[in-house]
Parts: sequence; structure tokens; C-alpha cells
Amino acid sequence: MDRVKGRRAEQRRATRRRIVEEALRLFTCQGYAATTLEEIADRAGVAVQTVYFHFGSKRGVLAEGLDVLVAGDDEPVPLIERPWARQATEAPDPAGSLRIWLSNARAILERAAPLMRVVRDAAGADPEMAAALEISQRQRYADHRALVGHLAEIGGLRDGLCPDRAGDLVYALVSPEMYQLLTEQRSWSPAEWESWAYDTLARSLLRGC
Repeated sequence: MDRVKGRRAEQRRATRRRIVEEALRLFTCQGYAATTLEEIADRAGVAVQTVYFHFGSKRGVLAEGLDVLVAGDDEPVPLIERPWARQATEAPDPAGSLRIWLSNARAILERAAPLMRVVRDAAGADPEMAAALEISQRQRYADHRALVGHLAEIGGLRDGLCPDRAGDLVYALVSPEMYQLLTEQRSWSPAEWESWAYDTLARSLLRGC
């Protein structure tokens, strides 16, 4: 019986994953407003009712898709509790901590930045999506602030720089908007963005840099 339940649970999870994958392709290609639940269901090979059952609405599919892209998988583990984030917020060396954080931030932005534009566009016409975007932004700040808190604890911040201001700097520079501005509009490579972000934040945040 347990094996049957486990198999059914994995089947449900596989269905959710397929729906999200197809929805992300549609959202990124043609935008949020132009994408219908019927299209998502058709691409995923399921009934529209199945999409409703798993996500409740198109907004729910988009929200989960963004979570998956940020995390890199569909495991229900907060970003700050991921192994790489724990490594960054436990590293004894401030420069090393910042390098780990930015390396993984680059990977997240490569995956998620295109969809963030879709989310911002949707938020302009959908108050509930706007509220969801605000929650996402607050969480992003909290994650960056956790890194800064660690840097402060190990004495890595420049003299006179308060953690809140340091958090603001990381939040602004390591943002989807800044990443897209440089990699899409100015044709920087992701590696160039990462190198610039590290050099800029190291000089702005870290003692002795």
C-alpha cells in the first residue's frame, strides 16, 4: 500500500512538473496575458481541470514556475536553507562568502530573469500578481540581508557601513533588472556580470577591499 501511495504521489508530482515546464515555455515565449490555461493543458497533455486541481489558476502556475526557476528544482526547501546558501552564510572568509553567493545568484538569474519580466508585466494588470511580486521582492531582500548579516558577524563589513545599507546595495546590484540591463541590453556575458558584481560589491562592502 505504501508503495502504491508513493507511486501515485510521484505521478502527481511529475504531472505538476510537466504543467509548469510547458507553462514556462508559453509564458516566456508569448507573455502571461496571451497564454491561456487551455494552451498550458494542451501542451502538458492533461485536461484543463487537472491544471485547476493542481494550481487553482494561471496565476498559481506562474508563481510556482518562478519558484522552480529560482530554486532550480521543485523541492520544497527555502533558498536560504539550500546547501550553497548555507555554505555562503557559514564561510569564515568574507570574500569567499561573497563569491559563493554571487556564483549561485548568477545561476538563479540565468534561469529566472526572463520570467521575471513576465511577472512584472503581469503585475501591472493584476493586483494579486502585484502582491505576489511584492512578497517575492521582500523575500529576495531577506535572503541578501542574511548574507550581509553573516558578513557583519565575522567582521567582514567596511567600517561605518551598517548592515541595512549593505543589504540595500546587494539587493540593488544583484537584481533581475540590473542583470537584464547588462546581459540583454548591453550584451554582457553572465560571467562578465558576475565578475563586475563581485568587484563592485567587494569594494563597497568588504573591509580591506
